[in-house]
Amino acid sequence: MYKENNKTITAQALRRMPYYIQQLRILQSEKIETVSAPKIAERLNLNEVQVRKDFAAVSSTKGKPKAGFSISELLANMEELLGYHNSDEAIIVGAGSLAQAIISYEGFQNYGIKIVTAFDVNPQCIGTEINGIKVLTADKISDLCRRMKIHIGIITAPAHQAQVVCDQLVAGGVLAIWNFAPVHLSVPEHILVQNENLAASLAVLSKQLKQAMKKLN
Repeated sequence: MYKENNKTITAQALRRMPYYIQQLRILQSEKIETVSAPKIAERLNLNEVQVRKDFAAVSSTKGKPKAGFSISELLANMEELLGYHNSDEAIIVGAGSLAQAIISYEGFQNYGIKIVTAFDVNPQCIGTEINGIKVLTADKISDLCRRMKIHIGIITAPAHQAQVVCDQLVAGGVLAIWNFAPVHLSVPEHILVQNENLAASLAVLSKQLKQAMKKLN
């Protein structure tokens, strides 16, 4: 859990914030000034009580009966909470196809994230550029992170290299790791790790699809 203005905000609520922001921006573009929790809950297929609690936890003012919450205030509060206006620099380790897709994705800028450097062990990759980002040799990970005070590391290296990369990131002062390698990482307690197992996610989706198709038949 996190504390913001003496209010408790759960990690689950933080994960929902980008989806709220997306919907609020859509409503704002339609010149709508206020919104109710039930309306957002309906758009995102969420529980309206849950949405109301999330809004109350982050909002600087209380929602008004019937009128709801001010969209501009909610957006400002959520963007400030997530640090959208305070760019955090990150590095990525592993310069393969997945890394290239991540580096080329411009949406990270909207979330205050900027990938500044990539690393790899492949001599053919080292010295090249991906969307303007230079690929450096992996033995410079810890030193560069320490010098540039990088606190976010993205791992797209193969599974057998992931723990070594993780150790290099931690040694360089990285505090949060976005891990795409299909392996459990061993880290100190203070290090945040977000795992993304693409194969497992697709397998779960496939199973859910099969179950849904059975019901239709």
